[in-house]
Amino acid sequence: MRDKVILALRQLEVEHQCRFLFAAEAGSRAWGFASPDSDYDIRAIYVKPLDWYLSINEQPQDTIAAMLPGEMDISAWELRKTLRLFQGCNLALNEWLTSPILYFAEPEFHEAMRSFLPQCFNPIKAVHHYLAMTQKSLDTMAADGAISIKKLFYALRGVLAAAWCCHCQTMPPVEFTKLLRPEWVPSDIDGVIRKLLAQKQQAREGEGLVMPAELRAFLDETRTACQAQAPSLAPKHLRSDKLDGLFLEWVKK
Repeated sequence: MRDKVILALRQLEVEHQCRFLFAAEAGSRAWGFASPDSDYDIRAIYVKPLDWYLSINEQPQDTIAAMLPGEMDISAWELRKTLRLFQGCNLALNEWLTSPILYFAEPEFHEAMRSFLPQCFNPIKAVHHYLAMTQKSLDTMAADGAISIKKLFYALRGVLAAAWCCHCQTMPPVEFTKLLRPEWVPSDIDGVIRKLLAQKQQAREGEGLVMPAELRAFLDETRTACQAQAPSLAPKHLRSDKLDGLFLEWVKK
């Protein structure tokens, strides 16, 4: 798959006159609970030629999106847009940079971004982001507890990532199973989740189930605890001159 992704990126470089600095898998495949029919959600960062940045006019396009054969869903951000969002602790971008499935990266760029990540991590924003993910998924649940297994794991991942942020005050790992820590997941709930995880990995995208009552109670209790703790967490602030330097370095290369 990696070779197919790199070939697709090279074709997009020619089409859009850009150079890719990074590409990784995002979403359920990176999280570790993809269904057999899941797309490949490829997220990338690119830089344009120097002249593109020197115009007095604001450039209209700072993203590239392409749905390609082989279920490849590619979405890429231009470097300046990326760094602006990175400074503000964009959680989706942070997950790209820490994805366990890396398709391509300029090593120096990737290392710099990962080294800056702890310096601009905002645990308050992260908790609210992940709890919103949980709520959005739970909003699809029927009155009797029926929910798609895909949405159930989105809800679980959100609340577990929020718990990580509250306890560790660092960017949570992308891989779902690494979020199952005994500090906030009782052993009986851990067992229920792992059993459902095995089911999820074999299920089609739309397959459903009724959420176990003990799992719903765990979700509600953990959400409440995270909401209460979030205001006391301390965000980090990265000086913009560090990102300016990184930007200039890669625009000039």
